[in-house]
Amino acid sequence: MFKMNFLKMRTNSALKKNKAMRTSIPYKQAQSIGIIFTVEDKQKHHDIKEFVHQLEQEGKKVQVLEFLPEKKENHEFLFDFFTIKDFSYWGKLQSHKAVKFSETPFDFLFYIDNQANPLVLDVLARSKARCRVGKYSETESPFFELMIEQNGTTKGLIETMHKYTQKLR
Repeated sequence: MFKMNFLKMRTNSALKKNKAMRTSIPYKQAQSIGIIFTVEDKQKHHDIKEFVHQLEQEGKKVQVLEFLPEKKENHEFLFDFFTIKDFSYWGKLQSHKAVKFSETPFDFLFYIDNQANPLVLDVLARSKARCRVGKYSETESPFFELMIEQNGTTKGLIETMHKYTQKLR
């Protein structure tokens, strides 16, 4: 699919050109948190909602963006989302909400997927977040400042990410 080849080129270019200030601040000082993920099932949706609630209880301002694959249900339409239709034939992201999300300078941006999604990686490549946190993968290391080694459930990944970012001082 040409769209994916062009997307990969655009993503790599965005990754190289992105001059966002990357630094982790102590978690307690963090105010804005971004969460991005690919829609999979109701359980994952529930886990993300729980995480958002937990972060809000800690006084964090949270924004969520989800990638909605074809033939997947958008549970509750609770979060902003983008789809493959939001990419042009040339792989250019055309979703206003996704572009705005990528331009937000979050203190921490959590990418909560067990398998990397090239469409979400494009948003991460453009992201102005100070510290991008994701699951460990050698090939995706340029997209993150903090990577978590974790094999298991989405809930386990969320808990491990949260635990390690809380330790940042």
